[in-house]
Order: sequence, then C-alpha cells, then structure tokens
Amino acid sequence: MDIHFYKYQGAGNDFILIDHRMAPLKDIDNDRIKTLCDRRFGVGGDGLMFLTSHEAYDFEMHYFNADGRPGSMCGNGGRCIVAFAKYLDIIDRETNFLAVDGPHYAKISENGEWVDLQMIDIDNITKDGEAFVLNTGSPHYVLQMKGLKDFDVYQHGKAIRNNDTYSEKGINVNFVEDKGDHLFVRTFERGVEDETYACGTGVTAVALALAQNKRLSGHIETPVKVLGGDLKITFDHNQGRFTNVFLCGPAKKVFEGELIL
Repeated sequence: MDIHFYKYQGAGNDFILIDHRMAPLKDIDNDRIKTLCDRRFGVGGDGLMFLTSHEAYDFEMHYFNADGRPGSMCGNGGRCIVAFAKYLDIIDRETNFLAVDGPHYAKISENGEWVDLQMIDIDNITKDGEAFVLNTGSPHYVLQMKGLKDFDVYQHGKAIRNNDTYSEKGINVNFVEDKGDHLFVRTFERGVEDETYACGTGVTAVALALAQNKRLSGHIETPVKVLGGDLKITFDHNQGRFTNVFLCGPAKKVFEGELIL
C-alpha cells in the first residue's frame, strides 16, 4: 500500500502530514509512525498528523508525537496543518478546525506561508520553585535564565522532564532569556525526547508566564526567537486571565512523496 505524504515545517518544527479525508481514522500503527518520524530510517519529523473530515468543522487534526504515540496540542503543527488545508483547497483565508484540546480558529496569508493560530484561553499559572508551570494545550515548564545560547538544553531539559514530579505524564521544558526587544526560547519536548528547533505551545507558555511575572496587562505582542526562526505571540491579559491568544509564524511546505508500506 502506498500513501502520499507531505512534509511541512513551522520555524524548523517539522511534520509529516497525510490527507485522510477519504476514510475513518482507525487501526493506527504507532510503531510505524515512530519509524516514519525517524530521521535515519523514515521521512523524519517532530511528529505526524492526519487531516480528516469533520461534519461540524472545516477539518480535524490528529497529532502523533515522534515516539509514535498520540500527542497533546501542537501549536506549530496546528499552523502547518492550516497551511496544508489551504494547499488542499479545503479553506481559503480563515478556518475553524478541531484539535485534541478543542476548536481552533486560524487565519492565513494569501500566499499560504504565514498562519495566525488562536490558542486556548489560560487562567491558571503555578510555580515550581523559580519556574512557571502552565498548560497551553500541552503542559509546559518555563524557567528564565541568562546565557541560554551556550546552555545544555538537552541534559537539563531531560532531567526536569524525567524528575519525580513530571516523569509519569511528562512535561515540555522551556528555557527563556529576555533580550529586551524579544524573548529567546529553547525547548526540550516530551514525545520527541530532545530539543526541537521550535515549540509553538512552548513559546506561547513562555510569553504568558513572563507577562504575568512582569505584571503586564492589556493587549500584548511578544516577538520570540527560536533556533528555527521568528515567531510572535499576541494576547490580552486582565487580572491573571489570558484571552485572544494567537501563535503567529511561518508554515511552509518542504516536499511531498510516496510512502511504500
């Protein structure tokens, strides 16, 4: 059996996408997904997504981590699947689609390579020592620091993700350095179990956590630099509640091909 696939990336966060509108999604081979995401024995990617039909929305997003298991919400994956839906002529410039954490609205540029994705509202940010902990569709740990460029994100992120507090369910670990005019963020992602070039729910979590820490309120726009490029988070903050949260950035098709299964 051959399956046509597409490869997309959003700020270096890369994904395998499959148009699965013609049949129900069932009998998923998680080991095969893990192999396909392997950068030596498969296509390579931080995750794999199926786009399926939905009677109440433009489409539904089904996301699987690089380890082959179903994942929580992926922000850059969400932006990439919106670009994919435009490429397939499912949508034009706006869409409402369903993901694992609920409905999402998104708008896309005319050329289909810049997507603003609305994320869930947030009203609960807790602390773990000096770090912030919150869920932006996926759970995140946010630690502010200096000298991030030369920091060993893999070893420190892995240690936090696997400590006694987080080992059972896992957590994404974000390290952030405030550069004044932008935030510089590096992330160790669960499910990939490595540092990725970008994490959409992660940079969203970072922007919200630092806004609360700085006691910023009103409408806020936060430029973010990651290893894979530039992203922007916009949101409204009022008395600990974050609404109208948007993850904005590039989403580009890289190549397409046939999977021989």
